[in-house]
Amino acid sequence: SSGTDDVTAAEAYLESLGWSEETMNKLKSRYQEKFNPNVDASVKPLLQWLEDLGLSDEQVQKSVGRFPRLFRFSLENKLKPFARWLEDLGLDKPEIAKAIGR
Repeated sequence: SSGTDDVTAAEAYLESLGWSEETMNKLKSRYQEKFNPNVDASVKPLLQWLEDLGLSDEQVQKSVGRFPRLFRFSLENKLKPFARWLEDLGLDKPEIAKAIGR
């Protein structure tokens, strides 16, 4: 599919989750070209992982709204190793969620 179709699908998916227009506009304005919006490959796994860490839907939306670059990071190569590193430092899941959700 084309990049435009992927963006449209990602937007539709996030809107279906009840994401605010403000958060959606931040994503579109800041990271349109760099946003990897493939819903099944990047968006859903990232959101699921954040929720698995213990963030609520609202916290996930706030985190991404404040730090839209989360969508640009590789879940397997960046975020999960970072979380494991924090765990190795002695942080528990709620503390890791808080660190990533800032």
